[in-house]
Amino acid sequence: GWGDPAQAQCEAGAGAGAGSLVAADMSGERARARSSALGLALYALLSALAATATEQESVTCGSVVKLLNNRHNVRLHSHDVKYGSGSGQQSVTGVSVSDDSNSYWTVRGKPGLVCQRGIPIKCGQPIRLTHVNTGRNLHSHHFVSPLSGNQEVSAFGENGEGDDLDVWTVQCGGVSWERDEDVRLKHVGTQAFLTITGEQYGHPIRGQLEVHGTFSPNANNYWTVMEGVFIKPSAEPLKHDEL
Repeated sequence: GWGDPAQAQCEAGAGAGAGSLVAADMSGERARARSSALGLALYALLSALAATATEQESVTCGSVVKLLNNRHNVRLHSHDVKYGSGSGQQSVTGVSVSDDSNSYWTVRGKPGLVCQRGIPIKCGQPIRLTHVNTGRNLHSHHFVSPLSGNQEVSAFGENGEGDDLDVWTVQCGGVSWERDEDVRLKHVGTQAFLTITGEQYGHPIRGQLEVHGTFSPNANNYWTVMEGVFIKPSAEPLKHDEL
């Protein structure tokens, strides 16, 4: 009436084995779920980091930068020294030293157009570059430059306000102006490129190079951002070098 003990033992063993398999399956499912959740979390973290890195590598509105002319290894510079010819406005030059505070420029929007602090500057966007120490804007017009006879580039305006000839577009290759990217600055009013071709001043700014406008894109009008303070949307600096 009790049946075969061996068969009962076998069935019990089979039952236990089936239970173990079910437990193993459930354990595997939990492990896979945990792995999937971790994978998703890691992906989200990496995506956020990539987005932050991309944001931090862009030149943003409100940033204060130095711009290096790659061909001649000088930084865009100005000072309270007027041209003795042409417009008689404040001169703009290129200097070889890296730690001169007169080489800082603030990136701003064109007049009448909101440029929100910390937002990346788009390729093709019209901007102004305002000289930090004098409050005058990078400017060009149909005056002749003193050394090369090209188009004069000056610094113009008061307290950051000048006119429509202070506007330049950033010519770059992607979506936004990247900090390590070679770009051209094209003057909106005259279509000239911000250029250095190597002409050197004497007294009172001996050794500094003439900055002017030319009309052909070439190696003399590539510029790269160097030192600066780069603004995030929260208005906190991202990078602070040599201030």
